[in-house]
Amino acid sequence: MSGDRADGGDATSTAGVATPTATATATATGTDTPEKVPLRWENLRVLWAFVRPHARVVAVGIVLGLGATAATLAMPLATKWVLDTLGTGASLSRPVGILVGLLVLGLVCGLAQWVLLGRLAEQVVLDARTSLVHRFLRGRLGDVTERPTGELVTRITSDTVLLREAASSSAVQLVNGLVSLVGTVVLMAVLDLPLLLSTLAAIVVVAVLLGVLLPRIGVAQRAAQASVGQLGSVLETSLRALRTVKASRAEERQVQRIVHEAEESARHSVRAVWITAVAWSIAGGGIQLAIIAILAIGAWRVDAGGLSVSTLVAFLLYAFNIVDPITTLTQTFTQLQSGVAAAARIRETEGIEVEDVHAGGALPAGAESPAVLELDRVTLTYPGADEPAVHELSLAVPARGHTAIVGPSGAGKTSTFSLLLRFVDPTSGTLRLDGVPFADLSIDAVRSRLAYVEQETPLLSGTLRENVVIRYPDATDDEVWRALDAVRLGDRVRALADGLDTVVSATSLSGGERQRVALARAVVREPDVLLLDEATAQLDGLTEAAIQEVIDRVGREHAVLTIAHRLSTVIDAQLIVLLEAGRVRATGTHAELLATDDLYRELVAALRISTEPDPV
Repeated sequence: MSGDRADGGDATSTAGVATPTATATATATGTDTPEKVPLRWENLRVLWAFVRPHARVVAVGIVLGLGATAATLAMPLATKWVLDTLGTGASLSRPVGILVGLLVLGLVCGLAQWVLLGRLAEQVVLDARTSLVHRFLRGRLGDVTERPTGELVTRITSDTVLLREAASSSAVQLVNGLVSLVGTVVLMAVLDLPLLLSTLAAIVVVAVLLGVLLPRIGVAQRAAQASVGQLGSVLETSLRALRTVKASRAEERQVQRIVHEAEESARHSVRAVWITAVAWSIAGGGIQLAIIAILAIGAWRVDAGGLSVSTLVAFLLYAFNIVDPITTLTQTFTQLQSGVAAAARIRETEGIEVEDVHAGGALPAGAESPAVLELDRVTLTYPGADEPAVHELSLAVPARGHTAIVGPSGAGKTSTFSLLLRFVDPTSGTLRLDGVPFADLSIDAVRSRLAYVEQETPLLSGTLRENVVIRYPDATDDEVWRALDAVRLGDRVRALADGLDTVVSATSLSGGERQRVALARAVVREPDVLLLDEATAQLDGLTEAAIQEVIDRVGREHAVLTIAHRLSTVIDAQLIVLLEAGRVRATGTHAELLATDDLYRELVAALRISTEPDPV
């Protein structure tokens, strides 16, 4: 499929391809000047979408947090009560008992909240990953394949982790932190107003500094995540093409490129660490300096008789405690910035249009036509393309027999398959299945009639059995073995230690054997239409003959439609369709096209196939 697009279009179009421009756009946030991600509603809406189903759990977490906060706020006053009781002759049992009770209440509420929010956090990650997996696998092919695979993997793996804390505990921490901070300040004012004013002055200075640093944390986090996505994309493509890399003696160059991306990721991450560390140091150090000042001023006032020791101790406890709500709020806004950065990246995937495969009708019972598939003046122009990939194409595929589509690269062969499989919709024209327009049928109704074997023949994770029955999950082992025998792969699989239960990753299947597995899963049960995209590209001559037997057998009762660049695989086809520039240039048998069409003869000559007609 040398000139055609792997995702369902031709090389003449850039739509649906991870072009340099698209890749640069997708990874632009990994540069030295990443886009700033403010706490905008569009991004917060993504966070809220994951929180909303768990609103009751969040509410319980807030109540538990308020209980822990109330216990914490009451403990300095209880401590003052204990100190004031000393020397009065009154019993200490009641104030000490209350102090211990407050401690237990705070611990219980804190423990319950921790467990509750921990479970909520993991559920948020699961919900986010499930949502993204559904969107990626159910999205329209062009929308998904125009994005680098590594970027999509990063959305599901690391971005959802950043989303976790922001979506699960930030609301609870925000409420608890604000209540704790306000409550602490109020109680400090009750104890001693002059000391409070000195404390607030320090807090204002710290808050201003943090206000400058916190937005930068979000920018740094976004840059770090973008660089991780770029690293994953480069690594994934290098590993996929490892044979080519080694054969080209390019290992060192690829290593340097990947290490460069890893260094960029580390640089952005270290920058984020630096900014975060400075923010935390300012918050902690500023409060500690304030406490030292409070201690000095308080000691002076105690010595002057203007303040009791118990009040100074209680005030100092509140001063120490005020670090916690400030730290909580700082951490909350940091998590929100990281979460918003992740939400913004996840929101980018909302552009992927999800297919509704069940919208539309089913094929009417008894619907039948001499042409199982028809294209009537169909035109397909990909977004951004100057010329249509398919232009007013009219083609009828007989309900029985082998029809082959040939042509030079960019002729529209793969785009025609993409139209038939409803990976893309035509710009104009009509497609029909058994005489019924595609527009009247659901995507599922169309695809249920078609079995497709693509050129790359990817195998999915899992066992050989799972790969073969992916189209027919209820297929029996007998049906599976018949399909494997039909493609001359049965003996090879029987020789494996676990047979059909062998995990694909544990096998050493060759490219041709993988292609035969792909063909076997298409013919576990004979489909109404078998679509083969150069199904014999990686096969030896003997196995190719076996594939031809499968094509001949299916073609006796059903339709076989083949895209071929090796014309030797289609010379026996009942009908050969020659495409050029998205149009039908000529149709006929091998002998007829040899006699009448120069382009066909050029294709045949380029592949060094004998031009002598087969003897009658």
